[in-house]
Amino acid sequence: MSTLTQRSSGLVQRRTEASRSAAAADRDRGSGEEDYEPRRGDEPEDDDSGDSKKTRLTLMEEVLLLGLKDREGYTSFWNDCISSGLRGCMLIELALRGRLQLEACGMRRKSLLARKVICKSDAPTGDVLLDEALKHIKDTQPPETVQSWIELLSGETWNPLKLHYQLRNVRERLAKNLVEKGVLTTEKQNFLLFDMTTHPLTNNTIKQRLMKKVQEAVLDKWVNDPHRMDKRILALIFLAHSSDVLENAFAPLLDDQYDLAMKRVRQLLDLEPEGESMKNNSNELLWAVVAAFTK
Repeated sequence: MSTLTQRSSGLVQRRTEASRSAAAADRDRGSGEEDYEPRRGDEPEDDDSGDSKKTRLTLMEEVLLLGLKDREGYTSFWNDCISSGLRGCMLIELALRGRLQLEACGMRRKSLLARKVICKSDAPTGDVLLDEALKHIKDTQPPETVQSWIELLSGETWNPLKLHYQLRNVRERLAKNLVEKGVLTTEKQNFLLFDMTTHPLTNNTIKQRLMKKVQEAVLDKWVNDPHRMDKRILALIFLAHSSDVLENAFAPLLDDQYDLAMKRVRQLLDLEPEGESMKNNSNELLWAVVAAFTK
């Protein structure tokens, strides 16, 4: 599958745009904030950043927000990776919330990509897209693998009997979620031959906070051990890279900071998912998704 090819050696080169200061990243911390209450069945997350009282974004929303052009309100027309990346986000989000897991590896130690995804809990998540994906996975027998689900949810299958698994208009639906959370707004733009609905950024504080979180994970708060990192931020780095939007988070950095950040991202990309998944405190489905994008 073209969108699941190895990308660890193909990091996007830094765009030649002027360096911008991110010193105002935390101004107006109170704007657009809302309380987040975990639903029963959600897996506790190792989040010590104090985000519990801030606007809570899903992994899919964070990746899309990193990919959206601030003023134009749409993702790059040349980005053909974000569709499958968003489906990978859904699988990891459901795993982190305690809804999905991989089947037992068995005595023969099946590889991550050979193991099936099974439903651990069908409790609603409160997110329409996640619940739609969860229902597909729960109702499908026999179960499918991580790579198969990324393809099926993206509509990248040659089997016409499985086209109903495709989740449609995912980017537009995620953008509407961000509009409801006060992060984006909705406009109509004319592109000569057609009109297109766009979603320009309206709350820059939240995006700057997101970018700062990614930057700090590989700079100030770098721990040189993926298992000591918060699982959500670890997944975000992998999926943002697979979706070809990670570069956007590093664009404001100074040259030496940028080089260090990219060096540490490469260290993460060079990890062996099979080995990492067997270590304590690891989430096997997270590493299976990483394996699907870096195989």
